[in-house]
Amino acid sequence: MNLYLRLLYLLLWKIPRHRAKQSIFDTSHYDFRVLPLDVDINMHLTNSRYLALMDLARTWMMCESGLFKALLKRKWLPVVSSTELTFIKDIKPWQKCTVETKIIAWDDKYFYMEQRFVSNGILHAVANLKGLFVCKGKTIPTSQLLEVAGEQRDAPPLPEAIKHWQALLEAKKHQESNK
Repeated sequence: MNLYLRLLYLLLWKIPRHRAKQSIFDTSHYDFRVLPLDVDINMHLTNSRYLALMDLARTWMMCESGLFKALLKRKWLPVVSSTELTFIKDIKPWQKCTVETKIIAWDDKYFYMEQRFVSNGILHAVANLKGLFVCKGKTIPTSQLLEVAGEQRDAPPLPEAIKHWQALLEAKKHQESNK
């Protein structure tokens, strides 16, 4: 339930009042506090909540860049293709935390993002995400999205960690098809 409340707060309060615009390539910061319903029996932020908070942080990133309304108007929907998440240090109840979201690379179809959970300068978790945008079942090329964002730049080379992750994803696909 509290995720719906966070989403409503974001959509009905925070986004309509946000005026500043930053580049889609700047690091976005989504702040939250761990509430009692966010924790598991180990009294720390439950694993599944990380992914939900990452969704909210990406929504906030689209707002900060001025893309949110443009994407809604075009009916372009974000889709996560894959995510890998590494937990480093637990996050306790009532702790303030920030999800830092940054686009680190892209190709013709996908964006690659890094999302970091940070509190008081301490890294708690880091995730890599591969995503794209679709409309009526068709993929939106990243060049179109960059155009809507008012950004025209060449894609940086994929970091080595992302290349290794891509290879792992391909190996998993082939492993499944061989069963």
